[in-house]
Amino acid sequence: MTCHEILQELESLGTEKNRKTYKRHGVTRESYGVSYADLEKIRKRIKKDHALARELWDSGNHDARILATMIADPKAMSSQELDAWAGSLVNHVEAGAFAKVVAESPLKREKVDQWMEAEEELVESAGWVLLAHLAMQDGDSADGGYERYLDVIEKDIHNRKNRVRAEMNGALIAIGGSNARLTERALAAAAKIGKVEVDHGDTDCKTPDAAGYIRKMVERKKK
Repeated sequence: MTCHEILQELESLGTEKNRKTYKRHGVTRESYGVSYADLEKIRKRIKKDHALARELWDSGNHDARILATMIADPKAMSSQELDAWAGSLVNHVEAGAFAKVVAESPLKREKVDQWMEAEEELVESAGWVLLAHLAMQDGDSADGGYERYLDVIEKDIHNRKNRVRAEMNGALIAIGGSNARLTERALAAAAKIGKVEVDHGDTDCKTPDAAGYIRKMVERKKK
C-alpha cells in the first residue's frame, strides 16, 4: 500500500473520542484519533516496510507517526536518520514510541548518552526511555554501567524538565526492577529522591512511586 492509501485508511478509522483523549495527553498536531488496536491490525498486515515508515513519519500526522514506529526497521536507520527523527519529535507519546524502535537498533547505546545531553526536552526524554528499555533487555546480565545513571537520577531528577523527570523516574524503576544487583541501590536512590512532581496535564495519569514499582517487579520475577 502507498502512504496516501494508509493515510486515507487511518482517517476512516479515527474517532472524535480518541482525538480528545490524545489531545489531553499532549497530542496537539493533526491526529485522526486511531485506536492502538486498529494500528496493530495495520502493522500485522504491513509487517516491516521502512520506506513506507519514512513517508508516514514525514507526513507529520500523529497516528501515521505511531504506525511508522511500528513498521520501521531499526537496523536500516543510520545515525543521521535516528537524530532526524529524534529532532522532529513533538510530544511525549511519539518520544516513547520512537525510543522503543531505537532499542532494537545497533546504535542504541550510542544514542542513550548522546540524547541525554540534548537541550530539547523530548530528545532528552527519549534518551531516558531508551535507557529503561535497555535496562529491561539486559536484566541481571548488565555490568556496572547502569550505576552511573542511578547517580545522575538521584542527583538531578528534581532539576530536569517536566517530561524528563517522568522518564528518569521510569528509568530508575526499570533499572532497579530488572537488575537484582542494583535493586537496593535503586531503592536507596528512590528514598533519597522522594516524590517526583510531573505535570501530566488534563489526564488521570500519576507519576509512579519508584520504590513501590521496583518491589512489584522484583516480586513478579520470583513467581
